[in-house]
Amino acid sequence: MSFLALEGVQKSFGSATVVSDFALAVERGEFVTFLGPSGCGKTTVLRIIAGFEQPTAGAIRIGGRDVTHLRANRRAIGMVFQAYALFPNMTVARNIGFGLKVSGRPAAEIAARVEEMLALIKLPDLAHRYPHQLSGGQQQRVSLARALAPNPQILLLDEPLSALDASIRASLREEIRALQRRLGVTTIFVTHDQEEALSLSDRVVVMNAGRIEQIGAPAEIYNRPKTRFVASFVGTLNLIAGVVVDPAAGAIRVGEATIFAPAPIAARAGEKRTLALRPEALKVCEAGAGGNALRAVVEDVSFLGAVVRLKARAGGETLLADAFNAAGFVWPAPGEPVALAFRREDAIVLEDG
Repeated sequence: MSFLALEGVQKSFGSATVVSDFALAVERGEFVTFLGPSGCGKTTVLRIIAGFEQPTAGAIRIGGRDVTHLRANRRAIGMVFQAYALFPNMTVARNIGFGLKVSGRPAAEIAARVEEMLALIKLPDLAHRYPHQLSGGQQQRVSLARALAPNPQILLLDEPLSALDASIRASLREEIRALQRRLGVTTIFVTHDQEEALSLSDRVVVMNAGRIEQIGAPAEIYNRPKTRFVASFVGTLNLIAGVVVDPAAGAIRVGEATIFAPAPIAARAGEKRTLALRPEALKVCEAGAGGNALRAVVEDVSFLGAVVRLKARAGGETLLADAFNAAGFVWPAPGEPVALAFRREDAIVLEDG
Protein backbone atom coordinates (compact mmCIF):
# COMPACT_ATOMS: atom_id res chain seq x y z
CA MET A 1 0.00 0.00 0.00
CA SER A 2 1.28 3.47 -0.91
CA PHE A 3 2.11 5.84 1.92
CA LEU A 4 0.37 8.85 0.32
CA ALA A 5 -2.48 8.28 -2.12
CA LEU A 6 -4.51 10.85 -4.05
CA GLU A 7 -7.58 9.19 -5.53
CA GLY A 8 -9.52 11.00 -8.27
CA VAL A 9 -8.96 14.41 -6.70
CA GLN A 10 -10.84 17.32 -8.26
CA LYS A 11 -11.05 20.96 -7.26
CA SER A 12 -13.37 23.63 -8.57
CA PHE A 13 -13.80 27.27 -7.64
CA GLY A 14 -17.32 28.13 -8.74
CA SER A 15 -17.66 27.04 -12.36
CA ALA A 16 -13.88 26.89 -12.90
CA THR A 17 -12.26 23.46 -12.50
CA VAL A 18 -8.57 23.86 -11.60
CA VAL A 19 -7.72 20.21 -10.84
CA SER A 20 -9.26 17.26 -12.68
CA ASP A 21 -9.09 13.54 -11.86
CA PHE A 22 -5.71 13.73 -10.13
CA ALA A 23 -4.52 10.26 -9.10
CA LEU A 24 -1.09 9.59 -7.58
CA ALA A 25 0.50 7.01 -5.28
CA VAL A 26 3.66 8.05 -3.38
CA GLU A 27 5.86 5.60 -1.49
CA ARG A 28 7.28 6.28 1.97
CA GLY A 29 10.52 8.26 1.72
CA GLU A 30 10.01 9.17 -1.94
CA PHE A 31 10.81 12.62 -3.36
CA VAL A 32 8.13 13.58 -5.91
CA THR A 33 8.01 16.87 -7.80
CA PHE A 34 4.96 18.53 -9.34
CA LEU A 35 6.25 20.33 -12.44
CA GLY A 36 4.25 22.64 -14.66
CA PRO A 37 3.62 26.23 -15.75
CA SER A 38 1.95 28.83 -13.54
CA GLY A 39 -1.77 28.17 -13.18
CA CYS A 40 -1.58 24.44 -13.94
CA GLY A 41 -2.96 23.46 -10.50
CA LYS A 42 0.19 22.11 -8.84
CA THR A 43 0.04 24.39 -5.78
CA THR A 44 -3.68 23.70 -5.41
CA VAL A 45 -2.96 19.96 -5.19
CA LEU A 46 -0.23 20.68 -2.61
CA ARG A 47 -2.68 22.71 -0.52
CA ILE A 48 -5.22 19.90 -0.73
CA ILE A 49 -2.63 17.44 0.60
CA ALA A 50 -1.79 19.88 3.41
CA GLY A 51 -5.45 20.36 4.33
CA PHE A 52 -5.55 24.05 3.46
CA GLU A 53 -8.07 23.34 0.68
CA GLN A 54 -10.87 20.79 0.54
CA PRO A 55 -11.21 18.79 -2.70
CA THR A 56 -14.49 19.06 -4.58
CA ALA A 57 -14.26 15.29 -5.17
CA GLY A 58 -11.83 12.46 -4.49
CA ALA A 59 -9.90 11.28 -1.43
CA ILE A 60 -6.52 11.76 0.28
CA ARG A 61 -5.01 8.87 2.24
CA ILE A 62 -1.87 8.90 4.39
CA GLY A 63 -0.64 5.55 5.63
CA GLY A 64 -3.95 4.02 4.57
CA ARG A 65 -5.95 6.49 6.66
CA ASP A 66 -8.51 8.74 4.97
CA VAL A 67 -7.53 12.32 5.86
CA THR A 68 -9.65 14.08 3.22
CA HIS A 69 -11.69 16.02 5.79
CA LEU A 70 -9.07 16.10 8.56
CA ARG A 71 -7.89 19.55 9.68
CA ALA A 72 -4.44 20.65 8.54
CA ASN A 73 -2.98 20.67 12.06
CA ARG A 74 -3.89 16.99 12.53
CA ARG A 75 -2.14 15.63 9.41
CA ALA A 76 1.48 15.70 10.72
CA ILE A 77 2.62 17.61 7.64
CA GLY A 78 5.41 20.17 7.41
CA MET A 79 5.22 22.91 4.80
CA VAL A 80 7.80 25.31 3.39
CA PHE A 81 6.52 28.34 1.49
CA GLN A 82 8.03 30.42 -1.29
CA ALA A 83 7.99 33.57 0.86
CA TYR A 84 9.66 31.93 3.91
CA ALA A 85 6.75 33.00 6.22
CA LEU A 86 9.04 33.40 9.25
CA PHE A 87 7.76 35.33 12.25
CA PRO A 88 9.67 38.66 12.13
CA ASN A 89 9.44 39.26 15.89
CA MET A 90 10.91 35.85 16.78
CA THR A 91 14.52 34.75 16.79
CA VAL A 92 15.74 31.91 14.59
CA ALA A 93 15.56 29.52 17.56
CA ARG A 94 12.00 30.53 18.44
CA ASN A 95 10.90 30.26 14.82
CA ILE A 96 12.25 26.71 14.57
CA GLY A 97 10.71 25.70 17.87
CA PHE A 98 7.33 27.33 17.25
CA GLY A 99 5.51 24.19 16.11
CA LEU A 100 6.89 22.19 19.01
CA LYS A 101 5.79 24.86 21.49
CA VAL A 102 2.26 24.98 20.04
CA SER A 103 1.99 21.20 20.41
CA GLY A 104 2.91 21.49 24.10
CA ARG A 105 6.36 19.88 24.09
CA PRO A 106 8.54 20.40 27.19
CA ALA A 107 10.99 23.32 27.04
CA ALA A 108 14.04 21.07 27.38
CA GLU A 109 12.87 18.90 24.48
CA ILE A 110 12.24 21.99 22.34
CA ALA A 111 15.69 23.40 23.10
CA ALA A 112 17.38 20.12 22.23
CA ARG A 113 15.45 19.76 18.98
CA VAL A 114 16.16 23.36 17.96
CA GLU A 115 19.87 22.81 18.56
CA GLU A 116 19.72 19.63 16.48
CA MET A 117 17.94 21.39 13.62
CA LEU A 118 20.36 24.34 13.65
CA ALA A 119 23.24 21.89 13.25
CA LEU A 120 21.34 20.10 10.48
CA ILE A 121 20.90 23.30 8.44
CA LYS A 122 24.47 24.42 9.24
CA LEU A 123 23.47 27.58 11.10
CA PRO A 124 24.44 26.70 14.70
CA ASP A 125 25.65 30.23 15.55
CA LEU A 126 22.58 32.13 14.36
CA ALA A 127 20.03 31.01 16.96
CA HIS A 128 19.55 34.50 18.42
CA ARG A 129 19.31 36.44 15.18
CA TYR A 130 16.04 37.73 13.74
CA PRO A 131 14.82 37.03 10.18
CA HIS A 132 15.74 40.52 8.92
CA GLN A 133 19.35 39.81 9.93
CA LEU A 134 19.57 36.76 7.63
CA SER A 135 20.18 36.35 3.91
CA GLY A 136 17.44 34.86 1.71
CA GLY A 137 19.16 31.49 1.66
CA GLN A 138 19.53 31.48 5.45
CA GLN A 139 15.88 32.40 5.91
CA GLN A 140 14.81 29.52 3.69
CA ARG A 141 17.02 27.13 5.67
CA VAL A 142 15.31 28.27 8.87
CA SER A 143 11.90 27.81 7.24
CA LEU A 144 12.92 24.28 6.27
CA ALA A 145 14.15 23.53 9.81
CA ARG A 146 10.88 24.81 11.29
CA ALA A 147 8.91 22.48 9.01
CA LEU A 148 11.11 19.49 9.90
CA ALA A 149 11.39 20.09 13.65
CA PRO A 150 8.11 18.30 14.60
CA ASN A 151 9.14 15.18 12.58
CA PRO A 152 6.35 15.44 9.98
CA GLN A 153 5.08 12.41 8.06
CA ILE A 154 5.22 14.41 4.83
CA LEU A 155 7.20 17.50 3.83
CA LEU A 156 5.58 19.86 1.31
CA LEU A 157 7.66 22.52 -0.47
CA ASP A 158 5.88 25.17 -2.53
CA GLU A 159 8.45 26.70 -4.93
CA PRO A 160 10.83 27.32 -1.99
CA LEU A 161 13.78 28.40 -4.15
CA SER A 162 12.15 30.75 -6.64
CA ALA A 163 12.94 33.94 -4.66
CA LEU A 164 16.68 33.18 -4.49
CA ASP A 165 19.41 34.03 -6.97
CA ALA A 166 20.81 31.30 -9.21
CA SER A 167 23.95 30.36 -7.26
CA ILE A 168 22.19 30.18 -3.88
CA ARG A 169 19.30 28.29 -5.46
CA ALA A 170 21.66 25.63 -6.81
CA SER A 171 23.47 25.09 -3.51
CA LEU A 172 20.28 25.07 -1.43
CA ARG A 173 18.73 22.60 -3.86
CA GLU A 174 21.56 20.18 -3.14
CA GLU A 175 21.13 20.71 0.60
CA ILE A 176 17.40 20.01 0.46
CA ARG A 177 17.96 16.74 -1.37
CA ALA A 178 20.73 15.69 1.02
CA LEU A 179 18.53 16.47 4.04
CA GLN A 180 15.60 14.58 2.56
CA ARG A 181 17.72 11.51 1.94
CA ARG A 182 19.25 11.68 5.40
CA LEU A 183 15.91 11.99 7.17
CA GLY A 184 13.93 9.74 4.80
CA VAL A 185 10.90 12.02 4.91
CA THR A 186 8.30 11.66 2.16
CA THR A 187 8.51 14.91 0.17
CA ILE A 188 6.36 16.69 -2.40
CA PHE A 189 8.09 19.58 -4.15
CA VAL A 190 6.33 22.10 -6.41
CA THR A 191 8.21 24.01 -9.11
CA HIS A 192 7.97 25.41 -12.62
CA ASP A 193 11.75 25.01 -13.02
CA GLN A 194 12.55 21.88 -15.03
CA GLU A 195 16.19 21.77 -13.85
CA GLU A 196 15.05 21.66 -10.22
CA ALA A 197 12.56 18.91 -10.99
CA LEU A 198 15.01 16.74 -12.91
CA SER A 199 17.89 17.11 -10.45
CA LEU A 200 15.95 16.61 -7.21
CA SER A 201 13.29 14.02 -7.83
CA ASP A 202 12.77 10.29 -7.65
CA ARG A 203 9.71 10.88 -9.84
CA VAL A 204 8.29 13.89 -11.66
CA VAL A 205 4.58 14.61 -12.17
CA VAL A 206 4.19 16.92 -15.17
CA MET A 207 0.95 18.91 -14.98
CA ASN A 208 -0.93 21.01 -17.49
CA ALA A 209 -4.32 22.72 -17.13
CA GLY A 210 -5.18 20.86 -13.94
CA ARG A 211 -4.36 17.40 -15.29
CA ILE A 212 -1.45 15.00 -15.13
CA GLU A 213 0.33 14.78 -18.49
CA GLN A 214 2.96 12.21 -17.47
CA ILE A 215 4.49 10.61 -14.36
CA GLY A 216 7.95 9.09 -14.44
CA ALA A 217 11.58 9.15 -13.35
CA PRO A 218 13.47 12.28 -14.46
CA ALA A 219 15.33 10.41 -17.22
CA GLU A 220 12.07 8.97 -18.52
CA ILE A 221 10.35 12.35 -18.56
CA TYR A 222 13.27 13.93 -20.42
CA ASN A 223 14.17 11.10 -22.80
CA ARG A 224 10.74 9.58 -23.48
CA PRO A 225 8.08 12.31 -23.25
CA LYS A 226 4.64 10.95 -24.14
CA THR A 227 2.85 14.12 -25.19
CA ARG A 228 3.63 17.27 -27.12
CA PHE A 229 3.22 19.35 -23.96
CA VAL A 230 5.75 17.32 -21.94
CA ALA A 231 8.17 17.28 -24.86
CA SER A 232 7.96 21.06 -25.24
CA PHE A 233 7.94 21.98 -21.55
CA VAL A 234 10.83 19.78 -20.37
CA GLY A 235 14.04 20.78 -22.12
CA THR A 236 14.69 22.07 -25.63
CA LEU A 237 13.18 19.90 -28.33
CA ASN A 238 12.84 19.77 -32.10
CA LEU A 239 9.26 18.92 -33.14
CA ILE A 240 8.75 17.70 -36.72
CA ALA A 241 5.46 16.75 -38.38
CA GLY A 242 5.39 13.29 -39.92
CA VAL A 243 3.12 10.59 -41.36
CA VAL A 244 3.19 6.98 -40.17
CA VAL A 245 4.32 4.61 -42.92
CA ASP A 246 4.68 1.23 -41.22
CA PRO A 247 3.47 1.21 -37.59
CA ALA A 248 4.85 -2.25 -36.78
CA ALA A 249 8.32 -1.32 -38.03
CA GLY A 250 8.23 2.07 -36.29
CA ALA A 251 8.56 3.86 -39.64
CA ILE A 252 7.44 7.46 -40.03
CA ARG A 253 7.83 9.67 -43.09
CA VAL A 254 9.31 13.13 -42.45
CA GLY A 255 9.59 15.16 -45.62
CA GLU A 256 11.60 13.04 -48.05
CA ALA A 257 13.13 10.85 -45.33
CA THR A 258 11.80 7.69 -43.73
CA ILE A 259 12.71 7.60 -40.04
CA PHE A 260 12.67 4.52 -37.85
CA ALA A 261 11.63 4.79 -34.18
CA PRO A 262 12.88 2.30 -31.55
CA ALA A 263 9.46 0.68 -31.10
CA PRO A 264 6.19 0.10 -33.00
CA ILE A 265 4.02 3.20 -33.32
CA ALA A 266 0.52 3.11 -31.83
CA ALA A 267 -1.19 4.39 -34.98
CA ARG A 268 -2.42 3.34 -38.38
CA ALA A 269 -0.51 3.89 -41.62
CA GLY A 270 -1.30 7.34 -42.97
CA GLU A 271 -1.98 8.91 -39.56
CA LYS A 272 -0.08 12.04 -38.60
CA ARG A 273 2.35 11.95 -35.69
CA THR A 274 5.01 14.31 -34.35
CA LEU A 275 8.65 13.26 -34.30
CA ALA A 276 10.59 14.78 -31.38
CA LEU A 277 14.39 15.00 -31.26
CA ARG A 278 16.61 16.51 -28.58
CA PRO A 279 19.28 18.90 -29.96
CA GLU A 280 22.07 16.86 -28.33
CA ALA A 281 20.86 13.72 -30.18
CA LEU A 282 21.53 15.27 -33.61
CA LYS A 283 24.98 14.74 -35.11
CA VAL A 284 26.17 16.92 -37.99
CA CYS A 285 27.34 14.79 -40.93
CA GLU A 286 28.09 15.34 -44.58
CA ALA A 287 24.99 15.55 -46.74
CA GLY A 288 23.99 12.12 -48.03
CA ALA A 289 24.71 10.20 -44.80
CA GLY A 290 22.61 7.04 -44.45
CA GLY A 291 20.48 5.75 -41.57
CA ASN A 292 18.18 8.03 -39.61
CA ALA A 293 19.15 11.39 -41.07
CA LEU A 294 17.51 14.60 -42.24
CA ARG A 295 18.87 16.77 -45.04
CA ALA A 296 19.28 20.37 -43.96
CA VAL A 297 20.92 23.67 -44.75
CA VAL A 298 22.82 25.54 -42.03
CA GLU A 299 21.26 28.86 -41.03
CA ASP A 300 23.39 29.89 -38.04
CA VAL A 301 26.04 28.66 -35.58
CA SER A 302 26.10 29.97 -31.99
CA PHE A 303 28.98 29.58 -29.56
CA LEU A 304 27.58 29.04 -26.05
CA GLY A 305 30.76 28.20 -24.17
CA ALA A 306 30.81 24.49 -23.40
CA VAL A 307 28.21 23.91 -26.12
CA VAL A 308 28.02 24.96 -29.76
CA ARG A 309 24.51 25.17 -31.22
CA LEU A 310 23.75 24.85 -34.91
CA LYS A 311 20.49 26.06 -36.40
CA ALA A 312 19.54 24.40 -39.69
CA ARG A 313 16.55 24.32 -42.03
CA ALA A 314 15.19 20.89 -42.94
CA GLY A 315 12.25 21.18 -45.31
CA GLY A 316 9.90 23.59 -43.61
CA GLU A 317 11.33 23.05 -40.12
CA THR A 318 14.08 24.87 -38.22
CA LEU A 319 16.10 22.38 -36.16
CA LEU A 320 18.69 22.83 -33.42
CA ALA A 321 21.72 20.57 -32.99
CA ASP A 322 24.04 20.81 -29.96
CA ALA A 323 27.56 19.48 -29.47
CA PHE A 324 30.28 19.99 -26.89
CA ASN A 325 32.91 22.53 -27.79
CA ALA A 326 35.74 20.16 -28.72
CA ALA A 327 39.13 21.53 -29.72
CA GLY A 328 39.81 21.29 -33.42
CA PHE A 329 36.24 20.63 -34.52
CA VAL A 330 35.14 22.88 -37.38
CA TRP A 331 31.40 23.55 -37.72
CA PRO A 332 29.89 24.12 -41.18
CA ALA A 333 29.21 27.68 -42.25
CA PRO A 334 25.75 29.17 -42.88
CA GLY A 335 24.41 28.08 -46.26
CA GLU A 336 26.23 24.74 -46.29
CA PRO A 337 24.20 21.53 -46.82
CA VAL A 338 24.49 18.96 -44.02
CA ALA A 339 22.78 15.84 -42.75
CA LEU A 340 21.51 15.72 -39.18
CA ALA A 341 21.86 12.09 -38.16
CA PHE A 342 20.57 10.41 -35.00
CA ARG A 343 20.23 6.98 -33.44
CA ARG A 344 17.01 5.06 -33.73
CA GLU A 345 16.80 5.08 -29.89
CA ASP A 346 16.71 8.89 -29.90
CA ALA A 347 13.66 9.18 -32.17
CA ILE A 348 10.59 10.01 -30.06
CA VAL A 349 7.18 9.65 -31.69
CA LEU A 350 4.64 11.53 -29.58
CA GLU A 351 1.35 9.83 -28.75
CA ASP A 352 -0.84 12.89 -29.20
CA GLY A 353 -0.07 13.47 -32.85
